[in-house]
Amino acid sequence: MASAAMIAAGVAAAALAGRAILRHYQTGGAAGAGGMFQHLKGFTGIGGGVDRGFEEPMSRGEAARILGISTGADKDTIAKVHRKLMILNHPDRGGSPFIATKVNEAKEVLTGQNKSKNPFG
Repeated sequence: MASAAMIAAGVAAAALAGRAILRHYQTGGAAGAGGMFQHLKGFTGIGGGVDRGFEEPMSRGEAARILGISTGADKDTIAKVHRKLMILNHPDRGGSPFIATKVNEAKEVLTGQNKSKNPFG
């Protein structure tokens, strides 16, 4: 009986610690996952209360806002940011296929390789 209580207390403590860590990152308290997307605040293409969706076709400005970089960023910077976002949002790892498509499309627009059509559009 005592061991069951200890296990329950351990699970509860782990859940509370995990919740605190997630809240810390979601509020931008560290340079982790939550802080990475702070540049998207106020971006009308993503988030609640949006009047319109993404531009069709995607402009260079919108592509830069999705990746969180300037429109004049070099190809190495674009590739690094794209890779980082795809690691976090890849559908095979629980991410959204729509977001992954938009991140890929943004990379293509900024690198001048915009050959594919949006399957969600």
